[in-house]
Amino acid sequence: MRTKGMGRTLIAVATGVALAALTGCVAQPVDAKNGGGRHRSPVHIEISHTPSGTGATSAAPAPKPSPAVLWAPGATGPGVRELQARLRQVAWLFDGPTGTYDDLTENAVKGFQGKRGLPRTGRVDSVTWQRLLRMTHEPGKWELYLMGGQPAAAPDARCMTGRVLCISKTSRTLRWMVDGRTVSTMAVRFGAQYTPTREGVFHIYWKSRYHASTLYHSPMPYAMFFSGGQAVHYSADFAARGYAGGSHGCVNVRDEAAISALFAGARTGDKVVVYW
Repeated sequence: MRTKGMGRTLIAVATGVALAALTGCVAQPVDAKNGGGRHRSPVHIEISHTPSGTGATSAAPAPKPSPAVLWAPGATGPGVRELQARLRQVAWLFDGPTGTYDDLTENAVKGFQGKRGLPRTGRVDSVTWQRLLRMTHEPGKWELYLMGGQPAAAPDARCMTGRVLCISKTSRTLRWMVDGRTVSTMAVRFGAQYTPTREGVFHIYWKSRYHASTLYHSPMPYAMFFSGGQAVHYSADFAARGYAGGSHGCVNVRDEAAISALFAGARTGDKVVVYW
């Protein structure tokens, strides 16, 4: 019986050795120091550990906010007028300033932006505006109102009674007034340095709808003569160039519709006051 038991033991040991050889597993001894008396797994797996506070993937940076839009098509006001005056200085706009952000202004802004490598939005944002400011100077009053649109000065005291063409050289405007009430207002242009427009109180002595100057051979439609050869009349040159030009002493009006209405309403004998 003893011999048979020993034989079974030897067979079991041999079988275990054979299995270990086949599987590649090696029995691990008990590590009394680190294992605490427990058997360790024969398979050791390494698991990487990321320190807390450092994510495996960094967050994408937040997108930069778009620059603020200052003016866009449809806007109006003094800021738009200054924008147009500055665009004229760098030859991107040839009309105006009008104070209204129209299609011509939008196209001028697009051209300016494209030339400087900015997005061609046609809207003036803070980046576009700062670039334009660095390239231009602050426009003067008659750059801002080159084509008219300026507010009229207060009427002279001599304009407050009767029917009067009340003409201010300071604001370059004409008020058509009846009994102290302003019927209409329009921008006007005066004589140049050596052909100044006379100042004082006058009266319309002759009206000529299709007049032409016999001295300068230039058209003077809707002419209302008040002093010698000086008259209030429509000027195509004023309409085209604004205050860049001047008259030979006459009071030029650039708005044809406005002076047409004035010519129809004014009468011979009505007062004309030209003042500073």
